[in-house]
Amino acid sequence: MRSDVFSRTRKWIGASALAILVGIGGGSAFLATSSQVATAQVQPAAQISLPAPVQPTGFADLVDTVKPAVVSIVVEGEDRGNTFRPGQGDNFNFQMPDLPEDHPLRRFFDQFGGPGGEGGPEGQAQPQPPRRVMGAGSGFIISADGYIVTNNHVVDNANKVTVVFEDGDERVATVIGTDERTDLALIKIDGENLPFVKMAEEAPRVGDWVVAVGNPFGLGGSVTAGIVSASGRDIGGSSYGDFIQIDAAVNTGNSGGPAFNLRGEVVGVNTAIFSPNGGSVGIAFAIPSDTVRNIVEDLRDDGTVTRGYLGVGIQNVTRDLADSLGLTAPRGALVTEPAEGGPALTAGIQSGDVILSVDGDEISNALDLSRTIAGKDPETPVALTVWRNGAEQTVNVTLGTLDETRTAAVETPTPAEPVPAESVVGLTLVPNSGGDGLLVQEVDPTSLAAEKGITVGDTILSVDNKDVASVEEFETAIEGVKSSGRGTALVKAERDGNVRFLGLPLSSEG
Repeated sequence: MRSDVFSRTRKWIGASALAILVGIGGGSAFLATSSQVATAQVQPAAQISLPAPVQPTGFADLVDTVKPAVVSIVVEGEDRGNTFRPGQGDNFNFQMPDLPEDHPLRRFFDQFGGPGGEGGPEGQAQPQPPRRVMGAGSGFIISADGYIVTNNHVVDNANKVTVVFEDGDERVATVIGTDERTDLALIKIDGENLPFVKMAEEAPRVGDWVVAVGNPFGLGGSVTAGIVSASGRDIGGSSYGDFIQIDAAVNTGNSGGPAFNLRGEVVGVNTAIFSPNGGSVGIAFAIPSDTVRNIVEDLRDDGTVTRGYLGVGIQNVTRDLADSLGLTAPRGALVTEPAEGGPALTAGIQSGDVILSVDGDEISNALDLSRTIAGKDPETPVALTVWRNGAEQTVNVTLGTLDETRTAAVETPTPAEPVPAESVVGLTLVPNSGGDGLLVQEVDPTSLAAEKGITVGDTILSVDNKDVASVEEFETAIEGVKSSGRGTALVKAERDGNVRFLGLPLSSEG
């Protein structure tokens, strides 16, 4: 169970700014010549005009309206991860080092039951009985009969979940369902005619006001305000990152609490922060309301979330890859490998295809494709626009059901020791006797191949979507790219069982 807002905190380093001082008023501060002034006066300019500003009136009315629907979540569980030695307090936990008999610190550690001391049989650590631990978070009521939204990490592994209202009333809650991928959970208390809030239908714009209400540091009913700093953030903590960034103060205990717009609608669920010390530095992230709405509907139905499954390994399209594929700009999701027996392979999707759109909605990158497919129900037919062999075509696929426990087991063959041969692009290659393609045995450190990240031990599977099993086939494919007028070759490579594409420039001139 994790009650912290963001267990994987990240430290931001080295923000710097360049200050430019401009004198205003006074003859000595005015340095422009008259000719410069004349030039400036005749420059065309597009006048920016804004509506008359509305004087702020505060958020008191908004807070009074929504606050009864915001609750604190108190969770209880057990911590079995510690060890115990006689002489230690319950909150003092460390592992004694295995010191030799003549070590000068041996006697010190022996006092605490260290190796060779009195800590147990032969000085071994004794298992500590499970300890009762507590955590706190936030949540908000979404229905009059007591459904409440919070974060998965707030209630994860909890033995008991208690909802605390603003007036101090407490009610035990039942966990209806959780979704680790989006860090959302739905819980339920008994009740009727409870105050509740609704999810916003429209996404907030960058610059819109937001008000966060929650239980930071156990101080229930706390209110902070700020603006939407950015949208569509991928924070690396979710497979379907599409977070709203806000600068309203969010701290430990705010997890699962709502961020409201000025109409009192929930635009997001506060879930994470970037911080060097666990406290607010004005960078917080909320799960957007449309994601929350879809997940909550699934959880409310049967306590689980089902997602569509396409069955492809994908990567982003870089500028080099776009050049090698003949795309005018980096866009879409590049298919590294379709999964064996998956819907994509059955429908004819191939390694090297670039998925540009789903049902007419453009796909900007790999994460965008993951979010789009996951947002569709299993057995849904979708039309994929793919880029293949320099042209667009449509592939119709019926989605499967994503198995959340699906893993890909990959065996890494042990290569033999064939005679190496050097390629014209700075790679020394040998046939892969243990599998497909060519093994990279050496890389010229001054080559473009090294610059693009090809390393010893990589396997080159294809060039320009042509399989290569010999250095001659590799060179022929490279020459084919050159003769077609392209300056970048599409190379399919494998490392540690992971397949990826890269664009390999064939000349340092650009």
